[in-house]
Amino acid sequence: MPGTLYIVATPIGNLEDITQRALRMLREVEVIACEDTRRTRALLNHFGIKTRTISYHEHNERERAAALGKLLEDGKNVAIVSDAGTPLISDPGFRIVNTAIESGITVVSIPGPTAFVAALVASGLSSDQFFFAGFLPARANARRAHLEDLAAIQATLVFYEAPHRIAATLSDALDILGNRKAVVARELTKIHEEIARGNLRELAERFSQSTATRGEIVLLISGAGIEQLDSSGSESASAADVSSRGLIARLRQLESEGLDSRAALKRAARELGLKRAEAYRLIVAQKNLRNR
Repeated sequence: MPGTLYIVATPIGNLEDITQRALRMLREVEVIACEDTRRTRALLNHFGIKTRTISYHEHNERERAAALGKLLEDGKNVAIVSDAGTPLISDPGFRIVNTAIESGITVVSIPGPTAFVAALVASGLSSDQFFFAGFLPARANARRAHLEDLAAIQATLVFYEAPHRIAATLSDALDILGNRKAVVARELTKIHEEIARGNLRELAERFSQSTATRGEIVLLISGAGIEQLDSSGSESASAADVSSRGLIARLRQLESEGLDSRAALKRAARELGLKRAEAYRLIVAQKNLRNR
């Protein structure tokens, strides 16, 4: 009989957050595949677990997937863990899971901590709908373009970010998305846990002045809607309504002249002195207003 592949969530900081089921499976499997064997071994040693570990990360994923698949076919049970939290969430593991599924091998998820979920429920932002986008691109131009693509989404936006990029990301988000409510959650469940709440302008100023931001970061930004914040932090739905009507009128005119919707939006935004992301927001705001 083939073995079983277990996807095992581990703590994101506080070791007390590991489940009894996770500990049992880590003891019972023949092999644990992990991103960094040193980090995982520290966790295993803390709980007195002697199971053999092998490395499994983005640079050796292809060959390791084949080797782990062979172990599973030979009847060995294998666990996948990440350095922290739930595997496959912005971490490697997708290839081996699909290899197992294609081979008819049972895949079992052992649930546990996930950083973005912990941040979302404590953020104070809307959690009934959210869009998890993982890590934003490291390069500024690509990051800003990706933020533009997400500007019209009405669900709470959730990202992972590196500490040395958080100030630049907050500044770009302010430029592209407007002064929305936002939260920076840092070092969750650890001794120096911090959840900074405010609007993007406040947070951009705060983290631009910090020269030693450390730890793993979750950035959450409220979704697009008619209740956007202006530069002073006050609601400006009525101004958005007025501007959006002029924008929509110009869009209709350009589309009637033969431009497709994307080109029309780009040209109308340029003529009205708006950024494309701001034009998206105004259109969404007007649509929401009509649907109320």
